[in-house]
Amino acid sequence: MARPQPPPWVHAAFLLCFLSLGGAIEIPMDPSIQNELSQPPTITKQSVKDHIVDPRDNILIECEAKGNPAPSFHWTRNSRFFNVAKDPRVSMRRRSGTLVIDFRSGGRPEEYEGEYQCFARNKFGTALSNRIRLQVSKSPLWPKENLDPVVVQEGAPLTLQCNPPPGLPSPVIFWMSSAMEPITQDKRVSQGHNGDLYFSNVMVQDMQTDYSCNARFHFTHTIQQKNPFTLKVLTTRGVAERTPTFMYPLGTASSQMVLRGMDLLLECIASGVPTPDIAWYKKGGDLPSHKAKFENFNKALRITNVSEEDSGEYFCLASNKMGSIRHTISVRVKAAPYWLDEPKNLILAPGEDGRLVCRANGNPKPTVQWMVNGEPLQSAPPNPNREVTGDTIIFRDTQISSRAVYQCNTSNEHGYLLANAFVSVLDVPPRMLSPRNQLIRVILYNRTRLDCPFFGSPIPTLRWFKNGQGSNLDGGNYHVYENGSLEIKMIRKEDQGIYTCVATNILGKAENQVRLEVKDPTRIYRMPEDQVAKRGTTVQLECRVKHDPSLKLTVSWMKDDEPLYIGNRMKKEDDSLTIFGVAERDQGSYTCVASTELDQDLAKAYLTVLADQTTPTNRLAALPKGRPDRPRDLELTDLAERSVRLTWIPGDDNNSPITDYVVQFEEDQFQPGVWHDHSKFPGSVNSAVLQLSPYVNYQFRVIAVNEVGSSHPSLPSERYRTSGAPPESNPSDVKGEGTRKNNMEITWTPMNATSAFGPNLRYIVKWRRRETRESWNNVTVWGSRYVVGPTPVYVPYEIRVQAENDFGKGPEPETVIGYSGEDLPSAPRRFRVRQPSLQTISLEWDHPEHPNGILTGYSLRYLAFNGTKLGKQIVENFSPNQTKFTVQRADPVSRYRFTLSARTQVGSGEAVTEESPASPNEATPTAAPPTLPPTTVGATGAVSSTDATATAAATEATTVPIIPTVAPTTVATTVATTTATTAAAATMESPPAIGTKTHESAPDEQSIWNVTVLPNSKWANITWKHNFGPGTDFVVEYIDSNHTKKTVPVKAQAQPVQLTDLYPGMTYTLRIYSRDNEGISSAIITFMTSTAYTNNQTDIATQGWFIGLMCAIALLVLILLIVCFIKRSRGGKYPVREKKDVPLGPEDPKEEDGSFDYSDEDNKPLQGSQTSLDGTIKQQESDDSLVDYGEGGEGQFNEDGSFIGQYTVKKDKEETEGNESSEATSPVNAIYSLA
Repeated sequence: MARPQPPPWVHAAFLLCFLSLGGAIEIPMDPSIQNELSQPPTITKQSVKDHIVDPRDNILIECEAKGNPAPSFHWTRNSRFFNVAKDPRVSMRRRSGTLVIDFRSGGRPEEYEGEYQCFARNKFGTALSNRIRLQVSKSPLWPKENLDPVVVQEGAPLTLQCNPPPGLPSPVIFWMSSAMEPITQDKRVSQGHNGDLYFSNVMVQDMQTDYSCNARFHFTHTIQQKNPFTLKVLTTRGVAERTPTFMYPLGTASSQMVLRGMDLLLECIASGVPTPDIAWYKKGGDLPSHKAKFENFNKALRITNVSEEDSGEYFCLASNKMGSIRHTISVRVKAAPYWLDEPKNLILAPGEDGRLVCRANGNPKPTVQWMVNGEPLQSAPPNPNREVTGDTIIFRDTQISSRAVYQCNTSNEHGYLLANAFVSVLDVPPRMLSPRNQLIRVILYNRTRLDCPFFGSPIPTLRWFKNGQGSNLDGGNYHVYENGSLEIKMIRKEDQGIYTCVATNILGKAENQVRLEVKDPTRIYRMPEDQVAKRGTTVQLECRVKHDPSLKLTVSWMKDDEPLYIGNRMKKEDDSLTIFGVAERDQGSYTCVASTELDQDLAKAYLTVLADQTTPTNRLAALPKGRPDRPRDLELTDLAERSVRLTWIPGDDNNSPITDYVVQFEEDQFQPGVWHDHSKFPGSVNSAVLQLSPYVNYQFRVIAVNEVGSSHPSLPSERYRTSGAPPESNPSDVKGEGTRKNNMEITWTPMNATSAFGPNLRYIVKWRRRETRESWNNVTVWGSRYVVGPTPVYVPYEIRVQAENDFGKGPEPETVIGYSGEDLPSAPRRFRVRQPSLQTISLEWDHPEHPNGILTGYSLRYLAFNGTKLGKQIVENFSPNQTKFTVQRADPVSRYRFTLSARTQVGSGEAVTEESPASPNEATPTAAPPTLPPTTVGATGAVSSTDATATAAATEATTVPIIPTVAPTTVATTVATTTATTAAAATMESPPAIGTKTHESAPDEQSIWNVTVLPNSKWANITWKHNFGPGTDFVVEYIDSNHTKKTVPVKAQAQPVQLTDLYPGMTYTLRIYSRDNEGISSAIITFMTSTAYTNNQTDIATQGWFIGLMCAIALLVLILLIVCFIKRSRGGKYPVREKKDVPLGPEDPKEEDGSFDYSDEDNKPLQGSQTSLDGTIKQQESDDSLVDYGEGGEGQFNEDGSFIGQYTVKKDKEETEGNESSEATSPVNAIYSLA
């Protein structure tokens, strides 16, 4: 379906919004503006510089221009005024400068050859066309000559010269026999680029034909034939083998010059017996593989789109088994002028400054000449507001009188470039270009854009307002583009209203309004289900739809993705489709399509039809069925440019009717031998018209299909080649990604044979920096990738890839945004370490100044230290948005060293290191840091730990130590997002460990936090906390991994909420929001249901190895109890010694894992304590803290932080006797006493 043409004001939506010095600006296409605003002339169409015409036709020299007022035209011929009125054969088209020279009444076209130039003029200036060189095509006759037979010895080299007559343009040369049969060419016999026919060595069979050179002239479409050569080969008893020698070029070295952007063709033709092979090399480097290709059996090397780096020395190596020889070709690349910065039209307001820039390059360096209105700038009247500095003209304080058309002519010995650029001074108040009071309807939660095209000079500033009040709309859910369009990222109900855009400049202001209506989406809430039905029964497919009542709903059905024809056996209602008397042909997929003018929804179901298992009623039904025989006798008729009719004779159906014919095709250019499906036709036809693509050499075959299967393919048809055309599409999947930090690789999916449309398919790749809006760089590529470099680190580029073949270019490609390669980021800025209390350390930082890519997060490494003693290093990884972190100190003495670095996809960048402030009592160590990694409890985000699987989603966190004998506690104060492999609760709120109490505080404003999910295989219980008032209703929204969203309304105080329709082993995302204000929502939770229980799981209690293990443990416990009883009866004694502080020795094993131990060297119990019967140490006078005594591995904390535990006894036999006090009968103490 053709796209509707937008109204004229849409073309103006982007105009004058990018106005800057030297910017290319067009007057809007709105007719009212075009008629009001004055504009100097602009050349819009002209003939090519080298204009060759057919002498049999009238001569046409084109020149079109636009301007206001409309320009008048005149011509010069050979730099002198050409008076059109004086020559009766010459006329000029109305409202145009195009010249028409008519020869119907006689005359010689050669009389009008020369150099023409067109001038378009109005009262604001004069624009010039290129200098057009007019030449008449010539196809002279071949001079008559009598050619004697060419006598040559067998095995000797031979050159048959063509020497065609000079034509304009040069003719195409090819060799044939006098019987008009092509001469077979191979690596022994081939035609050179100059048209001569070369024999590396002559053989006897070369006498079997004669050789005639033919010249085909393009314009006259005539072929002239030279008298044929006949060969007489003198044979010998044996042909002597000889080393290669060069037939072309002669000698060992030559040189060649080529212009930049053209094709370089290097040729080496050698003689020898046996026929030599040719190989090509470049001195000091490799051949450019992406644009070099070999032709004429490797005798020619073609390098396309030559650039300066292709200059150098190339050599060809001719070799056979007798030896080798080489020829060196020195290549020099020159360049006609090419644009670096082409001058653009300049539109200014009175008093503004601007500049015209004309920069070109070439080899040799081109010269620049400025003209104004067709006259040299030196002879133009002086202008105090204009300053010329080489290739730039600067305008200051421009006025209305400064309007003119400037020409920049840059030239060297290889060519010239001519560009026109006008300077126009406009003084226009703002005006709106779109219809007023537009109505825009959009579906809820979609993205939309409100356009407000405007025009004015100076460029107006544009602002948006809603409902005629409030501040300028920009930021958050709104984004204002440079052209004035307002984008609303996600439409909500409250976004409905009237939006006003106001354009303002120094001359006034203009405004327009857009009314936005938000509609509910169309959703199918009762979908059709897959069904299995017997033949002859009735089937009903449901399709119930919910939609916005203000929109018209249309429900339609498709079968197998094609529109369904509703016959007599079907009945379509608003919410269902009924099929009566189901038959086999009704089997397939049925799609319900519910659509309004704004959106649609689809739902699909599959109907399976079971055949009757009845006894056959006739003899044919009882016959065995088989695949059909292959179709035969394929014939192509009605040959057209883009279609052909294919007819075939069906094969036997083998007792099963043929249901379909599949037509396949094969082409011999891109994928020879590979067959592709072309189209499918019903089994009742044996002739079909096939639609074809341009420039494909088609070959067809047909496959018959019945219910048993497919036949063998038919024999192929004859080939049919379609004519070529420019491509109608461009390559897909265009991407730009950096593979290194200083490059960008542009890739795309190449086009196939049916979309190439012509020979020599290639791709024009264009790119430029997005921010700078520089000129487009371009290169022609024959592959599917191109690497741009060197590039800055991680900058956006605009990329375009356009297909081109020998018939022309494809459509204008879409612009794709790509990025150059990333690098390591710089260090985070302003890394600050504060200690608000003895219990916590607060860290804050800012994002790196140079991210050099997409930040993936931050890495924090820290460890505790006390003097020269170092604790275990702990690593925390944060999200890229997190810039705060809080550490809960294990003791008030130890200091911490923090190292922070940012990460990109390349890796971690430069790190910054800070230390926590020194404590006043640092010199008196009284505590040991924990030996296990701490658990991170998020203050506004998720739990994070070095061995946890939780995903941090916070911007601030708190760290508390883990006591080894207590399970880690995970507490979230806002929301915790955890993905557990055991499918346990996504966020578990459990009592804190002994000695640690986490007090949660509710936020000051209304919010939802502490969302807890306890999933099972098919259900999950949800709880949360909030600070809303009583009676507030909530909505639980969850989405499965198939992107199916469901919501559950929850009445106030109805916790917990149970989700009962979950699937085992599936991942869900969940959030909770207020029913009255959806903007107040919890963060998103991700959880996974457990897999369903299966009965084939083995009970561990019934395993033999488990029973044996339990018996061994019971026996060991019994032995320990007996030993304990014997020991107590002996009255063992335990020493009690004074407590003393001993520093940590270097050989202490606890130093290996970075922990501290300030405990007694002899592991003595506390002084003044006594041992109870249960093996614990009773407290008598005061509670001693763990930071003063004991080893962290065997102790516990009370809720007030005091220490309760046991102290081991040193392995010393002398100390086991001496304490006659009552000791515990605990097995643990018994073991210690025996030790």
